[in-house]
Amino acid sequence: MILIGQYDSSYVRRVAIAMRLYGLPFEHQPWSVFGEGVKVQAVNPLMRVPTLLLDDGGIVADSHSILDYVDGLVPAEKRLLPGVEPERRQVLKVVTFATGLADKGVSLFYELHLHETPSAYFVERCRSQITTVLAALDAERAARPGDFWFGRITHADIAVACAWRHVGEAYPGLIDPAAYPALAAHCAGMEALSVFAEISQPFIAPA
Repeated sequence: MILIGQYDSSYVRRVAIAMRLYGLPFEHQPWSVFGEGVKVQAVNPLMRVPTLLLDDGGIVADSHSILDYVDGLVPAEKRLLPGVEPERRQVLKVVTFATGLADKGVSLFYELHLHETPSAYFVERCRSQITTVLAALDAERAARPGDFWFGRITHADIAVACAWRHVGEAYPGLIDPAAYPALAAHCAGMEALSVFAEISQPFIAPA
């Protein structure tokens, strides 16, 4: 399998981390949708990353779909998404908030850096959504002691840490770690894991 996309994207990075934790071998092609968009589009007509190119020539596109696919390649007891309720729903809620955080961070970055005259309304809306979801995630994490959100590492732990770093590096100063101590500690703990150190890339602004 070939995973396409750069690791400074939280979406690409969380897929790669999950695959490494699963012990699934893959080749990494760090193509950018800006600098190497033609290459990406030749594989995925949406020109989006991550894209997973399968050994049979098929593709799986979008981080949610890719993780659903790779979850199905491992035994149920190894999966990073619990199979029973209410834990499954709780993990998915945190994942949804984390990916929403990343989405808003990307939208804000593009608005500020790719538009000649950013919309003040849209910028403030994105900032409000980011700070609100960070506060919600921080409160939830503070209520759950331990190294991992749900007692063992899940997609929730990975998604939050990847989104936190992505947004923080893409827009320095946007996130004040002191305002979200439980979340900051959680993400620092994740980044200290060897798999996070291996699957890592500083943010590269699109040219």
